[in-house]
Amino acid sequence: MIIRKTAILLFLTTLFISCKDEVNEETLILYSRASAAYTQGRFEETSSMLEKVKDFSPALVLRSKALYFSGRGNEAEVLLRRILHKTPGSGEAALFLARILREQDREDEAQKVAEMMLRNNPQDIRALRLASDLALQRGDAEDAAALLDRAVEASAETALVFVDRAKLRWTAGNGGGALEDLRKAELLLPWNTSLNKGIGDLRTVIDTMETLK
Repeated sequence: MIIRKTAILLFLTTLFISCKDEVNEETLILYSRASAAYTQGRFEETSSMLEKVKDFSPALVLRSKALYFSGRGNEAEVLLRRILHKTPGSGEAALFLARILREQDREDEAQKVAEMMLRNNPQDIRALRLASDLALQRGDAEDAAALLDRAVEASAETALVFVDRAKLRWTAGNGGGALEDLRKAELLLPWNTSLNKGIGDLRTVIDTMETLK
């Protein structure tokens, strides 16, 4: 039990080492437990567990999501805006805020959130898709298509990262890992592109060689 607890703390400390928040051991343990409750759909419990956490952004984002899925959208919105005021680059907080605003037919405000996300990260696929949906909703099909084109380009870059890692894994003798990365790369690309076909051919070759082992 002690080893497991130490491993969790080491993992969380490493995960949030670059975070500006000062995080103590008690908060990390609480966050770990709340994350487990959230994944099990115990949203009210998750929210309650994190109620006293004030300055740890990942925990605040988790609590806002739990509030949202508990049907407490207004409270979630207030918390999300507070998070974004302190950490404007929190894409997850921005995405959930936009989701709430759209559900309340506040498209203009959701548009501002999408624009903020794209200022922080012009290649954010989630923000590009959100902005495209909003453009289509207001009848601007041309802008929607342009935004999706950007999303496809960003997806291609992400796919190439998986391809690069697949090469490293294959070279290291990890054929299964290489195949997994290539499958992920294929999913990120339109099926009828030459790059997707090339990745598919490479996956077939590796799969065949793995079968012959």
